This record gives sequence, structure tokens and C-alpha cells, in this order.
Amino acid sequence: MSIEKTTEPPAPVPVTKTDVPRSGGPPRPKKEGQVLNAFSHGILVLWAVMVVLPLLWAVMTSFKDDGAIFGSPWSLPDKLHFDNWSRAWTEANMSDYFLNTVLVVGGSLIGTLVLGSMAAYVLARFDFPGNRFIYYLFVGGMSFPIMLALVPLFYVVNNMGLLNTIHGLILVYIAYSLPFTVFFLTAFFRTLPSSVAEAAFVDGASHSRTFFQIMVPMAKPGLISVGIFNFLGQWNQYMLPTVLNTDPDKRVLTQGLVQLAVSQGYKGDWSGLFAGLVMAMLPVLAAYIVFQRQVVQGLTAGALK
Repeated sequence: MSIEKTTEPPAPVPVTKTDVPRSGGPPRPKKEGQVLNAFSHGILVLWAVMVVLPLLWAVMTSFKDDGAIFGSPWSLPDKLHFDNWSRAWTEANMSDYFLNTVLVVGGSLIGTLVLGSMAAYVLARFDFPGNRFIYYLFVGGMSFPIMLALVPLFYVVNNMGLLNTIHGLILVYIAYSLPFTVFFLTAFFRTLPSSVAEAAFVDGASHSRTFFQIMVPMAKPGLISVGIFNFLGQWNQYMLPTVLNTDPDKRVLTQGLVQLAVSQGYKGDWSGLFAGLVMAMLPVLAAYIVFQRQVVQGLTAGALK
């Protein structure tokens, strides 16, 4: 008697959905990224056009005469009228306004960077009672509108004998710019490595030497970035000098441009006004072009820690 062995057929291999090609599915992520990239680049190009075209139009208009400005405002000048620049520089006293602005902004910018960097370094590197309270006082100063401080600030400056003076305006600019400077540089100093400063202390360096010879060179991108922002705000400041500086001989560029616009009465020297406007715009534009790489490094340094 023989027993026959029966063998079961092998189990079928399951077929997953990934092995079966699908048609008509959702678009690939690569195409979505390309569409988003093209959209973002289009927005950036549009923004660049909106920013650059008015600047180019102002420069082009500064070389026209008054008849060409109103007759053909969008056409290129048929002749370069350099006398517009010389007239604005000499007859409209733009040279004096420019010198006053350089003195005020230069002094206030140096004072802001020195005092702001020292305060930010202490707040970022040392723990002491009241550290966070002082830091939040500086942060709170950023949210205080300057319009609310104009009247008491006028009386304080007047009582100190600093009204209608260059150095008084410098001190006000420094106080106005310190909150943002301390807030920006405190976050920047926290990203710097502490091992270098500790090694300097071990070698016998003092706190001041460690700060000026080691920490300040390391914080150069952040100092340049916050310096550019302060330079832009202080160069274009109009409200503070209008209230605190009423002396005609000590006006800054923003006050000079307003004076140039209203001094001609019904006549209006539009070509000289555009020339003065371009004069006031060129230093800020040159600073951005020269230090654009340092500005980007300073803004992204905290995110790369």
C-alpha cells in the first residue's frame, strides 16, 4: 500500500501598489518646486523694477531743465544740464547742508556703534542681577514712538543748552538709535564662540582688551549691518532736526531739501530740487553697494550657529 504525497502550490507573490505604474496621479514635487521657484523669482524681479525705476527716473530728471521735466517727463534728456547740480550745490546751500549732515551722522554713528556694542557685549556675555531687565528696557525703547517724545525732548535739550547745536543733535541721534543697536548686537554676540575670549582671559588679557581686540573684529559683520541700518535712518531723519535744530546755518540735508522746495515760491526750481534729491540719495546708495555682502553676512550669522 503506497501513500501519495501531495504538494501545495506556492503562494502567490503579493504585488504592491508601488510596483504598478500609475497614470494620471498628482504632479511631481519637482515640478511644484520649479513653479514655486519661478513665482518667487518673478516677485523679486517685479520688486526690483519697482525700486530701481524711480531711482533711475530721479537721476535722469536731475539732468533736465524745467521745460523738459514737464514737457517730456519720461524721455531721456537731450542735453545733460550739469548746471542743475552746481546751482543746487552753491545757490541752494546744499554744500553746507551736506557738511552738517556728515558731521551729525558721522558722530552719531560712531557713538552709537561704540556704546551699543559695549552694552550688547555685557548683556550677552555676563550674568548679573538686572541683566534681563536692562535688556528689555532697550527692547521697549524700540516700540516707543518718537512723536510722543518730541515735546519733552525739546525741553530737555533746551534746558541742557544743546538746542540748535550739532553736538546736541548727535546725542539725540545716539539715544534714538541705541535700542535697535543693542537688540541687534546682543543676539549677534551670543552667536560668537566664547572659547576665544576665555583663552584671552587665561593669557592675562583684560576685559577691555578682549573686547576691542578680539570680540569687535569677530563681530565685524554685525557691526557693519547695524551700522548701515542706523546710517540710513539717521541720514534720512527729518522730524528730530526740524524740532531741535531751527538754526538756518546748521540745517541738515532733509531740511535743506524742504527749504529748496518752498523757497522758490510760485516759480519752483524743479531741476535743482531733483539734483539736490539725488545728492542726498547717493551716499546711502553707495553704502549699500559697497557693504552689501557684509550686510547679508550679519543678518544670517545668527541663523548659522
